[in-house]
Amino acid sequence: MDKKTRDALIIKYAPLVKTIVLRMAAKLPIDMADKEDLINVGIIGLISALEKYDAQRNVQFETYAHFRIRGAVLDELRQRDWVPRSTRNKDNHLENAFARLQKKLGRAPNETEIAEHLGLTLSEYFSLLNEVKRISIISQEDLPPDYLEKYRGEEVMDAIDHGNPLQNITSKELIKGLKNAIAALPEKEKIVLSLYYYEELTMKEIGRTLDLTESRVCQIHAQATLRLRAAVKDYR
Repeated sequence: MDKKTRDALIIKYAPLVKTIVLRMAAKLPIDMADKEDLINVGIIGLISALEKYDAQRNVQFETYAHFRIRGAVLDELRQRDWVPRSTRNKDNHLENAFARLQKKLGRAPNETEIAEHLGLTLSEYFSLLNEVKRISIISQEDLPPDYLEKYRGEEVMDAIDHGNPLQNITSKELIKGLKNAIAALPEKEKIVLSLYYYEELTMKEIGRTLDLTESRVCQIHAQATLRLRAAVKDYR
């Protein structure tokens, strides 16, 4: 691809980069200058997609580019380590608590049980959820480095388009465990995950749909995230 063609395609797909980056950045405690930096990183991901895209793999370029752009931004965020160490420690503590209580009860613990297990009031537990709510379920580093090169056509499109890149990871036990964990989620948590990841509603929009505050939706999302991560902890 010559430089003129590449530059034209970068201009064409620049709005896609901005959309992806701003959606990701909306979840993060960063300012506008950092968002501009991430858009530049997203452009680098777009250039990588333009260079590596192979039309013969029968994957739409926009799908492939979306994955590359998002991956580049996630890599940059990991390098910056935007989540404070204290928050990561609290997140790990919560995840371990969910895993232990799940095994003890043989079912998904409710909010009151988790709070009691942690020696917290419900209010204190919700405050803790608010602190860790920005940590994601699955990061790019959970995927094989040759993920898009290894899988073809409908497999990749279905996995990426439905927000489920774990679909093609070789550990079938992990996939089974994750599916079972999703099926066992409380109904409200399932609905929040579905609206957020499949319908791509914002937390505020989900709140309006379910007649909940945005803060409460964030807590439900964080709790569901912790349940799923705890459920597949032994498979990682």
